[in-house]
Amino acid sequence: MTPDKQLRAVEAVQYPTSIIRELCNREFYFFLQHFWPAICHDEFRPNWHIEYLCNVLQKKAERVAARLPNDFDLVINVPPGTTKTMTCNVMFPVWCWTKWYWMRFLTFGYNQELSLEAADNSRNLLVSQMFRETYPELVMKRGKEGVTNFRIVKVEEDGTIRLGGGRFSSSISGTGTGFHGDIIIIDDPLNPKQAASTVELKNSIDWLDQTLPTRKTNKEVTPTILIMQRLHEGDPSGHLLAKKKTKVKHICLPGEINTSQYADKVRPIELVKNYVDGLLDPIRLPQSVLSGMEESLGQYGYAAQFGQSPTPPAGGMFKIDRFVMIESMVPLVNVVQTIRSWDKAGTDVTKGQGEKGKNKEPAYTVGTKIHKLANGKYLISDVIRGRWSAEVREQIIRSTAEADGSSVEIVHEQEPGSGGKDSAEATTRNLAGFSVRAERPIGNKIARADTLSVQVNSGNVLLLKGPWNYEFIEEFRYFPFSKFMDQVDSASMGFTKLAQKKQVLVLGRT
Repeated sequence: MTPDKQLRAVEAVQYPTSIIRELCNREFYFFLQHFWPAICHDEFRPNWHIEYLCNVLQKKAERVAARLPNDFDLVINVPPGTTKTMTCNVMFPVWCWTKWYWMRFLTFGYNQELSLEAADNSRNLLVSQMFRETYPELVMKRGKEGVTNFRIVKVEEDGTIRLGGGRFSSSISGTGTGFHGDIIIIDDPLNPKQAASTVELKNSIDWLDQTLPTRKTNKEVTPTILIMQRLHEGDPSGHLLAKKKTKVKHICLPGEINTSQYADKVRPIELVKNYVDGLLDPIRLPQSVLSGMEESLGQYGYAAQFGQSPTPPAGGMFKIDRFVMIESMVPLVNVVQTIRSWDKAGTDVTKGQGEKGKNKEPAYTVGTKIHKLANGKYLISDVIRGRWSAEVREQIIRSTAEADGSSVEIVHEQEPGSGGKDSAEATTRNLAGFSVRAERPIGNKIARADTLSVQVNSGNVLLLKGPWNYEFIEEFRYFPFSKFMDQVDSASMGFTKLAQKKQVLVLGRT
């Protein structure tokens, strides 16, 4: 914020309500700062990107108010934790009502709960004492005070009540029939956990193309404002940007631009000059927070959500030279937890090539033994891999469990469908007497391997030397373009379970 604007903000506190109204009327950014305490307990922390977004949104609203043809839709890609929802989906509609009480908003999120949370915050601002003292003429219509659908009325000085606009909120899979908006806001239309799902992607794109256009008050005037973090090349952002017949203003602000891959994503490109030490927001997203996010999300998840780069980073996913080779097993006193994870081949080799002969080389069944160590690192000490009939496979899984001992937990993948369920139940019965759990995979193989790749690339994964090393490392070298991915899948499943485990302090141990 410029010194001049800071001075005005200070002066406004000392002046009558009419001055506050005038300053809010002039600038949405001032409105956001002034009314922040009405619904947020945390102190407002200014950053250039918030002011920039406010100015863009203000110009868009002014154009709608003048009933001018929509010059472009907005696609805003910013990382989580950057005040995007509070700015675009909570404060913005309320500010518009203070100037144009008749405006109608349709707002959507990937689920009903997310959508209604933003709507509830807008409603809380409207009924707050701070807002009522400044705008006493704007009230909620009686009987239309719910979160899903509320209306605004304006009470004139002579007592005349004028029916105003309002806000209808829903999910992209929810109802919206009969409701139309002067401005449509879509805030996070895709769940990050489901971004790799072909079905979820298709549903969001179909809704964007087929349902959304029918919800505009005036198809010539109503703009669409899409706010989200990038999650996939084919996500709603990518889809809108690829539509050549649609005019789109793209605002893309990666959390950091110290990597050239992310710097190339900044839009408009001139905004690069506003980054401080390569960071979008050094207060909300300092380098320490970004590093923690990369470790938590994995390099693919981080690249998409914080780098706004949904394409895989250049080079292989795993830097195989970062595996640490050791000659002998570490002392058991240094082992916190051990898991044997099984990725079972979906094709029985005794039954030929699989459906329609497509599977010329059947997948492998793989069992990976992985340990979590007291120093926070992980050790892979054994990998069993082969193509076996279902009967032989179950015998091998059982004999391996007996050799590992009862202290080793066992997880095995449950494939989708009734066949996968039956197979998983058979394996669980086969392992009676051992700690065993069937796991349903979430996301695709790349997404499941992502967090493991961060640990491998950070030098936190050890390999015990053995005859299995070569094929194991080669598969990781070329993943996700390797011919087979069963060893990566098996190791990722075991790592994920260990990483989720909470260590229990045992009294008397050091």
